Amino acid sequence: MAGHERATPMTARRGGPLRGVAEAPGDKSVSHRALILGALAVGETRISGLLEGQDVLDTGRAMRAFGAIVERSAPGVWSVHGVGVGGFREPGDIIDCGNSGTGVRLIMGAMATSDIAATFTGDASLRRRPMGRVTEPLALFGAEARGRRGGRLPITLTGASDPLPVRYSTPVPSAQVKSAVLLAGLNAPGETVLIEKEPTRDHTERMLAGFGAEVSTAVTVEGRIITLRGQPELRPQRIVVPRDPSSAAFPVAAALLVEGSEVRVPGIGLNPTRAGLYDTLIEMGADIEFAGRREEGGEPVADLVVRFGPLKGVEVPPERAASMIDEYPILAALAAIAEGVTVMRGVKELRVKESDRIDAMARGLEACGVKVEEGPDFLIVHGCGPGGVAGGVTVASRLDHRIAMAFLCLGLATRAPVTVDDAGPIATSFPDFMGLMRGLGADMSE
Repeated sequence: MAGHERATPMTARRGGPLRGVAEAPGDKSVSHRALILGALAVGETRISGLLEGQDVLDTGRAMRAFGAIVERSAPGVWSVHGVGVGGFREPGDIIDCGNSGTGVRLIMGAMATSDIAATFTGDASLRRRPMGRVTEPLALFGAEARGRRGGRLPITLTGASDPLPVRYSTPVPSAQVKSAVLLAGLNAPGETVLIEKEPTRDHTERMLAGFGAEVSTAVTVEGRIITLRGQPELRPQRIVVPRDPSSAAFPVAAALLVEGSEVRVPGIGLNPTRAGLYDTLIEMGADIEFAGRREEGGEPVADLVVRFGPLKGVEVPPERAASMIDEYPILAALAAIAEGVTVMRGVKELRVKESDRIDAMARGLEACGVKVEEGPDFLIVHGCGPGGVAGGVTVASRLDHRIAMAFLCLGLATRAPVTVDDAGPIATSFPDFMGLMRGLGADMSE
């Protein structure tokens, strides 16, 4: 099974200013989609800047299992020889998606309208996460899922032999659910229509259009309506993956946490459906310069220059949650050293991520001496101001890469060191996190 077997504790300590250039890894969301749509195109798709974290590598292995030829020619440079829409073959073994909820849900969608069956599993964290939110709409196409009680992995999905197009309104804002439905719609005749009341990251729609699918978006009183015409022949592409704004959030936060720091973070994707954290940081008073704004691979990109400065607590608008859902752990860490109270509402989706991220951050911050309040759908952090967080504790990462990185960044600014009990999961999204942070001057050690 993908993942790691032995816990790897890691400790972060207060030190001098952070300086230099932080080359964040490729965008994980775009990397997953590039491999999957490359596998559904006819011909060779070439990808540069692909994130080579465990999550994405697991998706690449899955595409091979479904019949695509997936090859690596250099660091971050990959090619995918696709089998075409409806061309997936039945895999000969279980598909192990490791820790990746994005990977497993999107792959289920991509195969759900092909007349094949596949069994999916993952690591202990992924096997706890709900899959019904995806298998239920896929059943509308004619797919059948059988798994553990509660709709959890392992799950065997039998694709529809005679798929039907669907019209589906997402009950919760989820780019994963939306993308699974759209990918399933590729091999269904006619038009598949998806309605989302709150907009979520739109990488799938952008990339589908780039591969030649007929996809349109309209904003109505019902919400955002996405219409996809099924059974296209997708054209292979050359894709440049922008750097991941979620991964970049950690060196950005570290520069904001550590007095005297100045860090440059080049080539960060700033898709409006992903940039909510950066809007929030500006409202908190963060000193961030957005230089060289441009477009790469159909995505808006900029170089960030980040300098230490005092932050103030803010109330984050609930409607912003979908555009920064993965960044709330590091925002909570920043809120701990801000002046005043930071209120995060509309974040119930954090309860069903790699861990219950509301509970994980609340318990870890309390252990560090920070006052927090939490509820089913909110987290409130009472900031201690610069130098006001005690630290001196070991925090449970709960097999969650973002929890581990958030507390290691916080440990660079606490009075006493902060240890996370297992930093191994960081490799799923940011394999060079330790090297990058040490290169900036961070005192982190295993």
